[in-house]
Amino acid sequence: MDRALVVDDEEGIRSFIVAVLEGEGLDVTEAADGAQALTLLARQSFHLMITDLKMPRVNGMDLLRRAREEQPEMEVLVLTAHGTVQSAVEAMKLGAFDYLTKPLSGPDELRLVASRALERRRLKDDRKRHTAVEDTCLVATDPSMRDVVDQVDKVAPTSATVLLVGESGTGKEVVARTIHRKSDRRDGPFVAVNCAALTESLLESELFGHEKGAFTGAVAQRRGRFEMADGGTLFLDEVAEIRSELQAKLLRVIQERSFERVGGVRSIRVDVRLVAATNRDLRAEMSAGRFREDLYHRLAVFPLRIPPLRERPQDVMCLAAHLMRRIGGQLGKPNLTLEAGAAAALQSYSWPGNVRELANVLERASILTSSGTIAAQHLHLEQPQPAGQVAWEGTLQELEREAIRRALAATGGHRKNAAERLGIGLRTLYDKLREYGL
Repeated sequence: MDRALVVDDEEGIRSFIVAVLEGEGLDVTEAADGAQALTLLARQSFHLMITDLKMPRVNGMDLLRRAREEQPEMEVLVLTAHGTVQSAVEAMKLGAFDYLTKPLSGPDELRLVASRALERRRLKDDRKRHTAVEDTCLVATDPSMRDVVDQVDKVAPTSATVLLVGESGTGKEVVARTIHRKSDRRDGPFVAVNCAALTESLLESELFGHEKGAFTGAVAQRRGRFEMADGGTLFLDEVAEIRSELQAKLLRVIQERSFERVGGVRSIRVDVRLVAATNRDLRAEMSAGRFREDLYHRLAVFPLRIPPLRERPQDVMCLAAHLMRRIGGQLGKPNLTLEAGAAAALQSYSWPGNVRELANVLERASILTSSGTIAAQHLHLEQPQPAGQVAWEGTLQELEREAIRRALAATGGHRKNAAERLGIGLRTLYDKLREYGL
């Protein structure tokens, strides 16, 4: 779960911001001034900080400077009165993501800017992970994965739209990045957007951009992801989560290679190669009326299935060796090894979370071992139920609630990762959390 710190000496404004962020599923901590915020920053990490500039004891500018030293990866939004925009610009030069003017116009402006800031934080984290493990999911000892690599090599030099289909954690974004890297567009931008992470209105603005004043909170003109990806590759992850009205607009952009920003009238042309991904059966989604058939055929010019890890058993130990080298370097344990029992456990496990789960399991085990040798008990793998054994005797709702609880526990409460582990969209997970009071 994303963690936010709200710093403002005006209790009413602080309470408003907290309510909006908590409504978006964030874990929010409050501070009444900059000095209290510095104490909190020294104790725990945050993904986002929203701070006023004029405060007693420690003002927002000094807090920003200290925060960049304490937690350089944290995104910061500053609050300013109309007369101190120059100070807000100075704050942005110090590393703030954006600023909001007081009085706040309403929750939509705050949601939009906070969402963009958190998305940039996630992109930073993703870039770090991909730098470290860019080829992890393309380890191809097993014939099923070698076939994927062969197809990537064939389609990458073309301009064909690619649809990647596979379970969560199989490495669809890594494959998309590999396609980009092996294409003629390698020197252009690779831009990724998670279609499940934003509401429909925010996703439309994220994809196409918006003009100043297009809606409440649109305080400036912004380019969308299509414009950012001009001359490169746009990766649409979890494309099945796009709602029907926006599907129609996306179809037009694919056909015409042009669009208008939200609230705009000028047509903008772009040269973008599309790679889309989904963990759903789009044909079933079409039959259910949730996905347009014409859009499916536009996206599935070159469909490519990424096999789950259980279908590529020959790759498990090669992936484990690769991951242990990377994790060992990060933890200062360069000579990590597996006991025979641990190796056998890795090979016999079904890996419902695929390569992502394997990486998480090995990272946790690497932390637990003090000798540098990973034993079976360090892995904490749940053994599969014996054939014919009744695994659950409760109601379907109770089973679903327990599955969600376990996914949240396994991902440390990270809702996006839990949704991917469960094979559902983030919005669906939020609905289930409210339904079951989790």
